[in-house]
Amino acid sequence: MIKRIFPFLSWITDYDRSTLYGDLVAGLTVGIMLIPQGMAYALIAGMPPIYGLYAALVPQLVYALTGTSRQLAVGPVAMDSLLVAAGIGAMQLANTQDYISAVIFLTLLIGLFQLLLGVLKMGFFVNFLSKPVISGFTSAAAILIGLGQLKHILGVDLQQSGKIYVLLGSIFSSLRNADPLTLGMGILVILVIIGLKKINKKLPTPLLVVVLGILAVVLLGLESKGIKIVGDIPRGLPSFEIPGMQWDKIGQFLPIAITVALFGFMESISIAKTVEERHPEYDLDPNQELRALGMSNILGSFFQSFSVSGSFSRTAINDHSGARTGMALVFSALLVAGVLLFLTPLFYNLPTVVLGAIIIVSVFGLIDLKYPLQLWKNRKDEFILLNATFLMTLFIGLIEGILLGVLLSLLLLVYRISNPHIAVLGRIKGTTYFKNVNRFTEDVEVYEDKLIIRFDAQLYFGNKDYFKKQLYQQIEKKGPKLKFIILNAESINYIDSSAAVMLERIILEQREKGIQFLIAGAIGPTRDILYSSGIINLLGEENLFAQTFDAVDCCNNPHELSTIQKKVSLQSKTKSL
Repeated sequence: MIKRIFPFLSWITDYDRSTLYGDLVAGLTVGIMLIPQGMAYALIAGMPPIYGLYAALVPQLVYALTGTSRQLAVGPVAMDSLLVAAGIGAMQLANTQDYISAVIFLTLLIGLFQLLLGVLKMGFFVNFLSKPVISGFTSAAAILIGLGQLKHILGVDLQQSGKIYVLLGSIFSSLRNADPLTLGMGILVILVIIGLKKINKKLPTPLLVVVLGILAVVLLGLESKGIKIVGDIPRGLPSFEIPGMQWDKIGQFLPIAITVALFGFMESISIAKTVEERHPEYDLDPNQELRALGMSNILGSFFQSFSVSGSFSRTAINDHSGARTGMALVFSALLVAGVLLFLTPLFYNLPTVVLGAIIIVSVFGLIDLKYPLQLWKNRKDEFILLNATFLMTLFIGLIEGILLGVLLSLLLLVYRISNPHIAVLGRIKGTTYFKNVNRFTEDVEVYEDKLIIRFDAQLYFGNKDYFKKQLYQQIEKKGPKLKFIILNAESINYIDSSAAVMLERIILEQREKGIQFLIAGAIGPTRDILYSSGIINLLGEENLFAQTFDAVDCCNNPHELSTIQKKVSLQSKTKSL
């Protein structure tokens, strides 16, 4: 029980020098990358850069103790930061301090919601975020982030918005005021980042451009020439402060908190599962991951952190650098703490254009073009869902876009299970196998007096009318020679009360027409429902079969039930009692 709550106890007892070396190298590497990224992502969230370092401190330590993934790198990420900015920005708060207070209170709510879901073991909620929705949202959000950071590249003040037409209008209207030196430096930094990544992906590129940017400002006096810098960054560790409670606005905070909590967990668990495949020495627990993220955000909010989750880029670096346990995050946090204690004055001359360039290059890789092309070739319905989410996110808003995308995906799911696949079966000649007559046209034997139909879904109130309509269409095609209807129930795992009533009516209606109704291949839970609902009393146990072949054989020899069918009837009757 204690190890489930604190998974670090399962690996700390076997910790040795070789493990320490890998964790130390990985932790320092991730920490070096996290410092500029954290400051940049704080800007996305609308927070001063120092809060990006605060978010890289306590949450990492908490997750190292409570997370089940040993390579997941937790900290500030672009998507969560943008969602936070979109949600809190819509509240139109009076000043910067109110904004910061609202973001930290939101972080507390996000953590509480994640912890609650984890305690209730409701990690499955993340399954409602389908891949087309996530892909469409992520690509749209990446574009919005990139456009929003152009203010640093152009050296102008832009109206920030979660709607692309507002951003584009603001950008085009400000182009004439763009600072040529800032624009040139921004383009140069972007080219340097791309070039260094092509030379060696393992290089701490963000940190290198930060150092080069600071040196350029100091040596060339760029601040006096119009280049904006970060300025004073408070020295020291974040103090313990209880987040300012804003329960009077809880109705405004909750939708944002729920959205960020679920999306953040989805990001984290997806990354953690990918890494877990390469590490069979431990098992990932999704519900504990929820609790770990929740505790990271809750305790982080008491030390002035904004929302955190798993980072794909930093996790990949952490894994490839040799991280074996959560100690890598501890070393990463210690490096950040060292910077906060001793090195913040060095970032005084950091140009904001460098942070903007780091963000633009980082989010550019989030735009996925391959997956939509795959969907266009194979799954047109999911391609439409992806593009609908993409466009809604761009033109309506971030939170509205992902929520409407989830709603559309659920509607698509309802449509599919309300209109499932139905197959008319025929017997493969010389065998006891029955297959779809539309797929096996040459060697399939079809009976004039028998309709064998398979329904590939559960039978419930949402698709019972569709089932009846399709069945009656096939009955009409068969004509007056039809004597037997055999329902292959292998794929039916549930029958609700509405569908049970519908089945009874069909059995009665066909019996009045002289057509016998039989059911074959029903699995155990479905047979139980046939008995508990009373359908078996109307159907007759003699018309319930283990296999479709047995049902056909019985129709051909009505006075002789097969041995298998007798056994199934007896077992089903015993089970129902």
